[in-house]
Amino acid sequence: MKTVIKSCEKCFEEFSTELADLIDYAKRSKNGGKLTEPQSRDLLKHFEETHELALNVITHYFRQIGKGPFTGSRDLTVEAFHAELIDDGKAWLDIVIDRIQYNPVYEIDTQEKFLENILNRYIRLLQRFEDTMGKKLNE
Repeated sequence: MKTVIKSCEKCFEEFSTELADLIDYAKRSKNGGKLTEPQSRDLLKHFEETHELALNVITHYFRQIGKGPFTGSRDLTVEAFHAELIDDGKAWLDIVIDRIQYNPVYEIDTQEKFLENILNRYIRLLQRFEDTMGKKLNE
C-alpha cells in the first residue's frame, strides 16, 4: 500500500487547527487562575502537539523548495529563522530547550516555568509563525 505524502498546505491546515485548539484550551485554563495538575498535563500535551506540527510544516516547506534534510529540531529552527519563517530564533530555540528539559528523564522540575512560557511567550510565537507561513503559502 502506498503512503500519501502530505502537502505543506495540508500540514499547515493541521497546524492551524491544533493552534486554535491550544489557544482555546489556554484561555479556558487561565480562567480559573492556577492550573490543576490535569489542566497542566493537557496544556503541555496540546502545546507539544502544536509545536511538532509547526516543525512538520517547516520540514514540508523546505522539502517543497528543495532544502534539507535537517538533523533535528534545533537545526530546523535555525534554518527557519534564516529563511524568515520565524521571527525570533532564540525564543524558538528556547522552546526546544524547554521541551528537552521537561522530559521526565531529567530530575529537575521545569513544569511551572515551561507552563508560564507557553502561556506568556510561546503561543504568541506560534501565532506569528501561522501568520508568516500563511502569507508564504499564498504567494
